[in-house]
Amino acid sequence: MTIITEEIDQNPPPKPTRKAPKPTHKTPKPPQPSTSPNPFSFWFYFTVSVSLLTLLLSSLPSLSPQDPKSWFLSLPTNLRHHYSKGRIIKVQTDAHQSPFEVFTLPEGPKASENVVIVHGLGSSSYAFRSVIQFLGSRGVHAVGIDLPGSGFSDKSVMVEESGDGGALGRFSEVYSLIQEKGIFWAFDHIVETGNMPYEEIQIQNSKRKSVKVLELGPEEMGRVLEQVIDSLGLAPVHLVLHDSALLICANWVRDNSGLVRSVTLVDTMPGTTTLPLWPLRVPVVRELALGFEFVFARLLSLHCVRKIHTSDAEAHRVLLKGRDGARAVVGTGKKLNSSFDLREWGESEGLKGMPVQVLWSSVWSKEWNDDGQKVANSLPHAAFITHSGGRWPQEDAADELAEKILQFVSSLPNSVRQEEEEPVPEHIQKMFDEAQGSDHHHDHDHGGHGHGHAHDHSASYMNAYGLGHGWAS
Repeated sequence: MTIITEEIDQNPPPKPTRKAPKPTHKTPKPPQPSTSPNPFSFWFYFTVSVSLLTLLLSSLPSLSPQDPKSWFLSLPTNLRHHYSKGRIIKVQTDAHQSPFEVFTLPEGPKASENVVIVHGLGSSSYAFRSVIQFLGSRGVHAVGIDLPGSGFSDKSVMVEESGDGGALGRFSEVYSLIQEKGIFWAFDHIVETGNMPYEEIQIQNSKRKSVKVLELGPEEMGRVLEQVIDSLGLAPVHLVLHDSALLICANWVRDNSGLVRSVTLVDTMPGTTTLPLWPLRVPVVRELALGFEFVFARLLSLHCVRKIHTSDAEAHRVLLKGRDGARAVVGTGKKLNSSFDLREWGESEGLKGMPVQVLWSSVWSKEWNDDGQKVANSLPHAAFITHSGGRWPQEDAADELAEKILQFVSSLPNSVRQEEEEPVPEHIQKMFDEAQGSDHHHDHDHGGHGHGHAHDHSASYMNAYGLGHGWAS
C-alpha cells in the first residue's frame, strides 16, 4: 500500500506588504538661477546692431541724386582743372528725347590733322589727358570725348512718363502739386467749385517727370560721335578706339568711312572690357569697390594698369561713382554686341583701303599676347605694334602711346577737308539781304564791302553757339 505524503513548501510566497503612505509634504527643490534679463547683454547687442546699420547706411549711396553743383565743388583739384580745359557740346539722339551734354577735351592747333580719342567703358577723357596734351604739343589737333554716361558728360536725362504709377506714384503726384500750389490749394478749390481737383491731378499724372539713367547702345553712341565731329568741324578724323570703344563705334565707322581718315585700336578685344563690369553690377560689391579708395586702386592694378598715381586712381573712382556713373556704364555694357566678328568688320566695304593700326601691350600677360595675335590675324591688313604699358597704356605709358599714334598719323597723306558753312536761319538771312540791298551802292564804291560785312555776321552767329569753323581748309 502506497502512502502519499505532501511536502510542505519550504519557501512560501511572501505576503503582500502594505505600502507605506507617501509623505504629504513636497521635497524642496534646489533654488533656480534668476532669469531676469541682463541689461548689459541688451545694450551690447543694441550697440552692435546700431553700429552695423550705421556702417551699411553710410556705405550706400544717397537715395536722392546728388546736386550737380555740390558734386562739382567736392571734386579734387585735378578733376576741376581737367574740366576747366574742356568744352561742352549739346547732342540729341532722338527727336522725342531731350538734348544732353557731352564733354570734350580739345588740344592743339585746329589747322592740322584731327585725332579723336574714344575711351572704353569705365574710363573717360581724363585717362587720355597726357596723350592729348602730347599730341597737341606736336602740332596735332587732338580731341578726347567723354561718352554719355562717363566722365563729365551727362549720365542721366529728365523724361516724361505717362500712365498710372500705382498708389505710390499717385501720392507722389499729389505731393508735388501741394509743393507747387500750397497745402490749402485743394481745400480752396473745393470751396470755390464744390468739386475735388481731379482734372489737375490727372494732368499732373500725364506729365509726370523722372530722371532716367543714360544707357545708350552702339547706334545711339554713333549718332553722338557724329554730332560731336560735325559740331567741332573735325571731319575727316583719325579715330583712336580704346578697349570696348571698338564695339561701341564699329558700326558707325563701317557706315561712315568718308568721315574717318584712319583707325587706331588700342588693346581692344571684342567680347571683353578691361575694367570688369560685374563688380559694378552687384550692389554690395559695387559699394565696396567704389566706396573705398584702396579697393578701387587694387581693382585697377589687377585689370587695367601696371602702375598709377593715387590721385589719378581716385579721380577715376570719383567720376565713376558720381551721378549714377556706374549704372550708366553697366547699362551701356549690356547693349554691346556680344557676337561682334572682328574679321568680318575688317573685311567690310567701309574698311577697304582704310589705314588701320593695332597697339597692343606686350608685357601684361602671356594670355593677352595670345589675344593680340588673334586680333592681328583677324585684321591682316592692319599694322600690329606693341607697347610697354598695361591695358590702360594711356595711364602708365602715355608718351609712348602718343608717339606711336603721332608716327602713324604723320605717315599718311594730309587729310583733305571741305569746310561747310553752317546754314543761317531764314530770318537772319533776310536781315542780311535787306542790309545788302540798302547798301548796294556803298558796296560798289568800296569793292563789295557789304558782302564781307554779311559774312562777319554769319561767323558771329555760328561762334555764339560754339559751332564756328576756326581753321582753314
